[in-house]
Amino acid sequence: MMARIYPEKKVLETMAPASIGCTVVPLDYDPEACEAKDSRKVDSAPEGYSKIATFQSSDPNFLQYRKFGYLHSRVLSALQFDIEKLEKQLDKLDDFDKSSPNGNARKLSSLARDNLDGSPERLSNNEEFQNRFAKTRPEMLTELRAKLAEYDEMLLKTKAVTSLQKPSRMDYVSVKDWFVEEKPVIDKEATFILRKEDIITLRDGRECAAFDNLVERALAKVDKFLTVRCRCTVVRQLFTTPELRAKTSDKVIHYYAPARVDSLVNVIITAIIFMLMILPVYQMSEDDGAKPFEAIGVLMFFTLLFGCAMSSLTRASRQELFGASAAYCAVLVVFVSNFTTQTVNIEK
Repeated sequence: MMARIYPEKKVLETMAPASIGCTVVPLDYDPEACEAKDSRKVDSAPEGYSKIATFQSSDPNFLQYRKFGYLHSRVLSALQFDIEKLEKQLDKLDDFDKSSPNGNARKLSSLARDNLDGSPERLSNNEEFQNRFAKTRPEMLTELRAKLAEYDEMLLKTKAVTSLQKPSRMDYVSVKDWFVEEKPVIDKEATFILRKEDIITLRDGRECAAFDNLVERALAKVDKFLTVRCRCTVVRQLFTTPELRAKTSDKVIHYYAPARVDSLVNVIITAIIFMLMILPVYQMSEDDGAKPFEAIGVLMFFTLLFGCAMSSLTRASRQELFGASAAYCAVLVVFVSNFTTQTVNIEK
């Protein structure tokens, strides 16, 4: 059978048996058609939770769910109470074996003896123990082991859930508005999206997420303006892919390719850094007769501006922000001193 063979993505037409280790694909095979069938469209999804799942999985920014912070705290508090109760019972049993005439202090220093002499059969004749305690020490430790394992697992999972970030205001409003407009399920089952303080996103935090959201909002407004006023879709063509545009025909929902938005953000940040390096130098070159205090004022102003840009555009820590500002200030000092020296020489 004539077939197309795709070894390492190189298309060859040949007669080859399937035993040579290549993937034999029939002539009517269409990779793009298969990819189109695999991609789910929001518009064609059935109403209900199927449509919700299709919408939320269509973009990482829409993966928003409740973290149930209150319920996690309730369950942890209940487990904590159970463990504290077992802890008190264990302390009382230790004191009983240490000081009571009917106790056995030797069991406190030997686990083997405690397991042997602390069995229910051996303690069945100890009336004081039977009246004061419902479990032996080995039984308490076994129950404590299970409770602590459950508590630790719940504690770590709660920490992992609470460490997830809240969605940006733009992403949250987008999801909430979609639920309000589309009404995929009954109102009673869609109220979770209104609990804004309890909503978390599964998307990892980006280095400059706030600035990214600002850029995306600007793109959406520019796209809307150009589409309505000029019937121009250049923004949509540049910052979306055919696959993203095929997900929905809704004019309200816009999917922007993250890689393309990141490229635009990187260009903007690079331009800002370039301007912060050039503007003070240009300012000093224009003011030939600038006094030292004026030069110091320019230095302080642009250093402050650089620090604000660093804190707004990146997630730099305090020490990183301090180090970057100090380095930027040092570079400006070198330029300012050079211009001051040149001005003095020219005047002489």
